Amino acid sequence: MKKQHIGSNFDDFLAEEGLLTEAEAVAVKRVLAYQIEQLMVTQNLSKTAMAQRMNTSRAALNRLLDPANPSVTLQTLERAASVLGKRLQIELV
Repeated sequence: MKKQHIGSNFDDFLAEEGLLTEAEAVAVKRVLAYQIEQLMVTQNLSKTAMAQRMNTSRAALNRLLDPANPSVTLQTLERAASVLGKRLQIELV
């Protein structure tokens, strides 16, 4: 049994395997989908009402709320944030 990863963290392992960037992107999408869904619940907005206010389809909203679906545009995120009374903020760190 190799002990090359003893003492390292999971991020180091993912980086070595070339999976860190993808894992981080999936995590960000999951957080965004959760936040949007929670704001919809708080504001008592149905999916139909949310989609109408965003000027999009229910299918597009479902893609946005699906944590496993990475195909979401910044424009869609911006519209969702606006409808929910929030501002989208993206940073490079």
